[in-house]
Amino acid sequence: MSKLSAKVKEEFYAILPPTIFFFISLHLVVLIRVLMLKGTGITLGTSASVAVSALILGKAVVIADMLPIINRYPDKPLVYNVAWKAILYALVATLVHYLERLVDFWREAGSFIAGNEKLLAEIVWPHFWAIQIVLMMLITMYCTISEIGRVIGGDKMRHLFFGPRQLLDLEVECSRKGG
Repeated sequence: MSKLSAKVKEEFYAILPPTIFFFISLHLVVLIRVLMLKGTGITLGTSASVAVSALILGKAVVIADMLPIINRYPDKPLVYNVAWKAILYALVATLVHYLERLVDFWREAGSFIAGNEKLLAEIVWPHFWAIQIVLMMLITMYCTISEIGRVIGGDKMRHLFFGPRQLLDLEVECSRKGG
């Protein structure tokens, strides 16, 4: 296998978990938005736009995980890194969520400043913050799962979730007995 194809394969496997997670999560967010906006006449993006967003977020997570600042507390209890990463990812998600709305208003108003003023005047803040709360919960779940995976390893995570239950029970029993 060439170095290029090995690198592509490595990148693919790195981006797959966050992309799948955000693909499902963003579809849940879209469903919630549809339910919140039912009867308002406001249209939402398609599944294809959600897929593109999930790919972008998946790649952003992989890139962010390479930054030294993101893994700030590797030797402390997991809650430190989970909270730190969740806060950083949530701030980025809030910015992206706001900019996503701003683009529509910018097109409608004709300029960035006019679009921003129109958005600030017309945005339904309870809806915006409701979506942010859901995103924060989902991001915290993702950070928790990824930190557990970082500590116990990908193979052990796959075994815990997809491996035969009998082998897992046997391993737990052996570890209790000290064997």
